[in-house]
Amino acid sequence: MVTTMRAEFEARMRELEAKYVQKMKELRDELDIRRRNEVHEVEERKNQQINALMRNHEKAFSDIKNYYNDITLNNLALINTLKEQIEEMKKKEERLEKQMAEVQAENRKLVEPLAKAREEVAELKRALSSYEKDKQILATTKIRLKKLTEEHKEVKWEHEVLEQRFEKVQKERDELYERFTQSLREVQQRSGFKNLLLEKKLSALADSLEKKEAQLNEVLSASNLDPTALSVVTRKLEDVLDSKNSAIKDLQYELARVCKAHNDLLKAFESKMEQFGIPVEELGFKPLESVVGGQTLGQGPAGLVSAPS
Repeated sequence: MVTTMRAEFEARMRELEAKYVQKMKELRDELDIRRRNEVHEVEERKNQQINALMRNHEKAFSDIKNYYNDITLNNLALINTLKEQIEEMKKKEERLEKQMAEVQAENRKLVEPLAKAREEVAELKRALSSYEKDKQILATTKIRLKKLTEEHKEVKWEHEVLEQRFEKVQKERDELYERFTQSLREVQQRSGFKNLLLEKKLSALADSLEKKEAQLNEVLSASNLDPTALSVVTRKLEDVLDSKNSAIKDLQYELARVCKAHNDLLKAFESKMEQFGIPVEELGFKPLESVVGGQTLGQGPAGLVSAPS
């Protein structure tokens, strides 16, 4: 049994070995054919590249050869042209040398006129410099003249305006002066008349008081009144005297206030006259300050005159 199985296994192994050997041979042949084909293709591509390179090299060589041939031909033509130009330049140089000799000879003849011309040019340059300076000064002077002309026009216009304003102010001053003079005379007349009335009234009251006191003293001395009646009469008399004195003081206060108002008005007018440039002497009369019984009035406003104590 084992021998039989072994024989079968060995037979199968030989079959498999022969089969795989055959497959290996076929595979080797196939790979060999593929390798040969690939090698052939590589050789063909290599040959194609070699041919292409050869063609490119031949074309480049031909181009370079043509290029240098052209350069050579151009250089030969240029050399020939330069030779002709050199010959022409030599001829031209000879002509120029002859002309230069002629010009030098002519220059030698023109040395003195040239020196004179240079001197004249120097003088003309100096004159031109002076002319330019004079021209600048003239331009500056014209600008200043134009500016001064404009300023003169402005000043003239301002002068005319100021003259008109001065005439107007002078006219106003004259009118104010007339009104001031008239008002001052009226005020002086009214204040003088009022002061005179107050002084007469005050003098009359004082005289009346003195007469009443004298009469009262005579009556008291003539009558033989008892002390009680005398004291009553005396008290009544004192009351009457007190009321009269109070009235006198009120009148004195009113007189002082009016005199102070008059003096304040005079000072205000004099101040306005000084402000407008009018001398006090042009009034034609001298304003009089009012005084009360030779006493000096205060410096405050008239409304602030204190009542007599």
